Amino acid sequence: MSRLDGRNAAQMRDVELLPDTYRRNDVLVRYGATQVLCYASIEDRVPPWLVGSGSAWLTAEYQMLPTSSEPRQRRERLQLSGRTQEIQRLIGRSLRTAVRLQGLGQLTFRVDCDVLVADGGTRTASITGSMVALANLIDQEQNRFKRNPDILSHLVAAVSVGIVDGNPVCDLNYVEDRDAEVDANVVGLSSGGYAEIQATNEDGAYDRAQLNAMLDHADSALTELFEKQRKAIRRSDWL
Repeated sequence: MSRLDGRNAAQMRDVELLPDTYRRNDVLVRYGATQVLCYASIEDRVPPWLVGSGSAWLTAEYQMLPTSSEPRQRRERLQLSGRTQEIQRLIGRSLRTAVRLQGLGQLTFRVDCDVLVADGGTRTASITGSMVALANLIDQEQNRFKRNPDILSHLVAAVSVGIVDGNPVCDLNYVEDRDAEVDANVVGLSSGGYAEIQATNEDGAYDRAQLNAMLDHADSALTELFEKQRKAIRRSDWL
């Protein structure tokens, strides 16, 4: 199968994970032309339902900047779209699988994902970049967590896969995502298995063989992403 950018079916776009030199919890992630700025921080409070539980929390915010796509998008000032809320929840759910929150006390890990350029895969890039930002933040805050040295249990990364013109492909760009018969997002754990798989066919159905082929592509991409994450995390020996 010939793709518009010359990749083979199982090939990801060029991926970069670039922590800021001085503030390594600030990470620019690139999946091809897609660029997302991911930032992780800590607040000394938890949602009301967790007060007194001894458990910390992790949540995410996601926004596409107005100039991230053409035509220009309006800022979501007063109310978030359903899409934005869905993506925020996906990022938060995915990262919570990696953090041992119980026993950390009243604090919230907050991840901010701002899409600078959108060319498909913004939610998967956000998850992969945010994992690096979160790990670097926890490393920077070692004194705070010296009684909980094993906060992180594994890495989390994500990639899109799909069926385009009847063929399984990996890491869809905007045009492929727009025209795909099946669009899927796969969130994997470095310890094995998946945190989440979202696979939808809007016009019909996909079969088990197609799903297996998409997951094969995803597994290969996730292995590549975990290695890139380890190189971008300051203390890579713990994951």
